[in-house]
Amino acid sequence: MPAKSAAQQKAAGAALSAKRGDTPTSELRGASRSMMSMTEKQLEEFAHTKRKGKPEHVKH
Repeated sequence: MPAKSAAQQKAAGAALSAKRGDTPTSELRGASRSMMSMTEKQLEEFAHTKRKGKPEHVKH
């Protein structure tokens, strides 16, 4: 599933970095911390979404 906003894509990228061990988990905040329960494959799908044309945030 692709990310619906640029913020979601960025958070997935941060969580993916932590899951791979490139970034300490203690540095994660907010959405990226809660995304740690997702699989690496799911995080890759969110993180590799193109940002062009995506809103910064999506209102629910």
